[in-house]
Amino acid sequence: MARGQQKVQSQQKNAEKQAKLKKAQGTDQKTAAMASLIFKCSVCMAQMPDPKTYKQHFENKHPKAPMPAELANV
Repeated sequence: MARGQQKVQSQQKNAEKQAKLKKAQGTDQKTAAMASLIFKCSVCMAQMPDPKTYKQHFENKHPKAPMPAELANV
């Protein structure tokens, strides 16, 4: 088992290697996009990024359905 300076050098080398691997993979755009969709339509279960878009969707797609409580003040 490595001790002292050798251990520190080994940890630094491993950290650099892990950073390079992570950078090579890049970010997963699909996961990031899904994370931004936080509002879900109560009728059709479509997902929207903000309440304004959700309200527009609800007014256009579900005009006969009653407005959900979360959209009353938007």
